[in-house]
Amino acid sequence: MNVLVTGASGFIGKNLCLALKEAKHIVFEFDLSSSPEELSYYAHEADTIVHLAGINRPLDPDEFIDGNVNLTKRVLELATDSEKKPLIIFASSTQAALDNPYGKSKKQAEDLLLSSGHPVLIYRLYNVFGKWCRPNYNSVIATFCHNVANDLPLQINKEAPSIDFVYIDDVVRCIMDALPLLGDRLIHYPEPHYSRKLEDVADLLSQFRESRKTFYVPQIEDAFAQKLYATYLSYLPQQGFAYPLESHVDERGSFTEMLKTLGQGQISVNIAKPGITKGNHYHHTKNEKYLVVHGACDIKLRELGTDHVVCYHCSDKRLEVVDIPPGYTHSITNVGKDDSVTLMWASEPFDPCRPDTFFCPVEQ
Repeated sequence: MNVLVTGASGFIGKNLCLALKEAKHIVFEFDLSSSPEELSYYAHEADTIVHLAGINRPLDPDEFIDGNVNLTKRVLELATDSEKKPLIIFASSTQAALDNPYGKSKKQAEDLLLSSGHPVLIYRLYNVFGKWCRPNYNSVIATFCHNVANDLPLQINKEAPSIDFVYIDDVVRCIMDALPLLGDRLIHYPEPHYSRKLEDVADLLSQFRESRKTFYVPQIEDAFAQKLYATYLSYLPQQGFAYPLESHVDERGSFTEMLKTLGQGQISVNIAKPGITKGNHYHHTKNEKYLVVHGACDIKLRELGTDHVVCYHCSDKRLEVVDIPPGYTHSITNVGKDDSVTLMWASEPFDPCRPDTFFCPVEQ
């Protein structure tokens, strides 16, 4: 369908327009650089109008009326005049329930739409966060992410109440799901939303930053943390996407820890020169998984107290995972002509105080 998006170059508009195009809709983008004539043309061609444009931080409070009320009135007039009578999806704010100039202007725009008799759908948005939101403007999460990613200090009011947040992809999904609707002249709130104190947000962001130094995967079990982590990564400076690992290198090759977790072990990369054997040790509780992703290796195992040796020939020609149970001494030998590369998962991060690793040759 034809969809007009006002405020198309803004934070929500940019994300929404991308999703609409991915869904093969025809998108008319209206923003500050567009002309009134373009708005009129787009409104008459549109099947749906998503009205995101507005003012939230003007120099003069009177601009709230012009940017939030008068523009909405103009969009409504154009939609009413159109033969298509397009559904208007209006992005309001939870501030509409509060007594401040911004909230009052949003409430006036809501009342204008609700009393018009035209098909409308109103979303009162919580504090929206996600990629492409401008820091130091109207999103505390955008500002926090920007500052943490660039090693800048945070200003936190620990006495401040919890803030209700909603993720940009969830807002976009709600709008996309509403496109086929006719409008019900009711006020909706995009879900799910998350209530968090700023000090808790700051603590999570600090963990995300430190994870690049400790190699521990951030704790992102809950949905808010997952979305906050994705948002944080989008604020990293482009020259800072990569970070170094610590490799243990000798004449045999190298061993590099890549990722660690608090409860699901760690992943490492083992590189071995041709003819080199590594391992020849066993564990009591720790267990591992080996995956040869380049070259060819023989992985050998022998249960302690027995003489029987089991051998798995693994190579990048046929990827398979070999489990290394506790109580089995094991080794890995590069039997190819090039350096071999093996991904190794261990059930627990290496602890030098309790390594649970004991030397014992596989082949006696």
